[in-house]
Amino acid sequence: MAASPAAAAALLALVALAAAVGVVADGSDHRYKTGEPVPLYANKVGPFHNPSETYRYFDLPFCSPEKVKEKSEALGEVLNGDRLVDAPYKLDFRTEIESRPVCSKKLTTEDVAKFRNAVAKDYYFQMYYDDLPLWGFIGKVEKGGKAEPSEWKYYLYRHIIFDILYNNDRVIEINVHTDQSALVDLTEDKETNVEFLYSVKWKETLTPFEKRMEKYSSSSNLPHHLEVHWFSIINSCVTVLLLTGFLATILMRVLKNDFVKYAHDEEAADDQEESGWKYIHGDVFRFPKNKSLFSAALGTGTQLFALTTFIFLLALVGVFYPYNRGALFTALVVIYALTSGIAGYIATSFYCQLEGTNWVRNLLLTGCLFCGPLFLTFCFLNTVAIAYSATAALPFGTICVIVLIWTLVTFPLLVLGGIAGKNSKTEFQAPCRTTKYPREIPPLPWYRQTIPQMAMAGFLPFSAIYIELYYIFASVWGHRIYTIYSILFIVFIILLIVTAFITVALTYFQLAAEDHEWWWRSFLCGGSTGFFVYGYCLYYYYARSDMSGFMQTSFFFGYMACICYAFFLMLGMVGFRAALFFVRHIYKSIKCE
Repeated sequence: MAASPAAAAALLALVALAAAVGVVADGSDHRYKTGEPVPLYANKVGPFHNPSETYRYFDLPFCSPEKVKEKSEALGEVLNGDRLVDAPYKLDFRTEIESRPVCSKKLTTEDVAKFRNAVAKDYYFQMYYDDLPLWGFIGKVEKGGKAEPSEWKYYLYRHIIFDILYNNDRVIEINVHTDQSALVDLTEDKETNVEFLYSVKWKETLTPFEKRMEKYSSSSNLPHHLEVHWFSIINSCVTVLLLTGFLATILMRVLKNDFVKYAHDEEAADDQEESGWKYIHGDVFRFPKNKSLFSAALGTGTQLFALTTFIFLLALVGVFYPYNRGALFTALVVIYALTSGIAGYIATSFYCQLEGTNWVRNLLLTGCLFCGPLFLTFCFLNTVAIAYSATAALPFGTICVIVLIWTLVTFPLLVLGGIAGKNSKTEFQAPCRTTKYPREIPPLPWYRQTIPQMAMAGFLPFSAIYIELYYIFASVWGHRIYTIYSILFIVFIILLIVTAFITVALTYFQLAAEDHEWWWRSFLCGGSTGFFVYGYCLYYYYARSDMSGFMQTSFFFGYMACICYAFFLMLGMVGFRAALFFVRHIYKSIKCE
């Protein structure tokens, strides 16, 4: 009975993989004839250093048609902040254009102020041509060696030049640059007449169509940087694994000595003073306080672990290639919905093993434990994005779709998993009987308290991943491209191993000090890496990035808090499972009276 719901959940997750792959398949395999129109979409504009703060392309007073035609987008693209519209340029296949006017426009003082503000904040624009991304800056600032911003000169680029490479009948690459001699002075608030121009140049290349996305991967990981990256990761992993190995060796030797000592004690007289982890065997399997919350955290952590595993599988098979718009967000939403049955099954079955009675309340707590804080954070940040009129604000229709997914998929699967867990009828496997009254815990030194133990437990796993964190942050909160998922997967495996070992070691030291309340402690110690990651967020924001402004700050710290909370739940589950396996093993190995 216990295996079938888990198998069903795994099958559902595999369906999610197939769905995600289907949704994000590259639909850009188009062949064109000379003179045939090739789709060009303008996406968004925004400050270069604030990746979350992006606006619609025509929020700036560029040349725009009377009616802006929007492109229909998938769920993941909308979540990614993409808002594609038809661009005002015609880039027909293999048709060269030299300084063609887009429009002549009279910029009002308000338009000039808008453009000047955008240039001052290093605004860039993003477009997609045949599903290939291209970027450019909208203007430049000339400081002339002067320190005061009021003395700087602000210029708008009015002539854009597209360089396009093709192979036979396919588009391979596109780059954009600006004519540095065609500038509009925006320094003063005065009306200005501007003629916007564009040019298109075509050139043949031998690069095959199948390799056209490799440019984006290779540009983000130059050979030198890649070697340094690998060396740093290997160095970090070797160090952490050596420390873990030493810890495991010492623990094994101490345990061996304990087993010999306790075997000798059983043969010796009974009037000696009892001490050590053996003598709390009547309390070590006493169920924890707040067992409903504990079971919900365990179920949610297991679901997040399954979600992370499936995302890695998709990444390793090449689904998340560079600029596959919205693929990651689509996969996250779909797989999270379809793995909710795992959370319901694990939480309810464990809650029933702990002799809990109100399994319905436990199931509701499981459903809200991660989704609740995420929903509240989203409501606040979406309100901020609406106030800024940014593309990060989700349309009402998209919010309705997500609510429907939660209502029609996530919640029913959670309930089904909970019912299956309740009916599994498994009992908690404890090798020792629990006494009626709990043993008193002796006074412990300060460094054996929960907070210092969490600090020690979180530092070693964090030291295994902190190098990789920089590359991930530079990708998620910057403009670098992350493509080396194999390194990330290795680091993830090492993170799990180190978390398990350090939690087991601290659990042993806690039991040896005759402190039998290890259940919550092992979960908190395992998940404490999440607090270190959030601490790294503070360091990255102030020392390694140029992000600024209320919207970007709130988005960064808000969503990173949700991600670190997910880390806490997932690694807490790993730490507890490792500690439970260890505790069961050592108490099976001795005779408990």
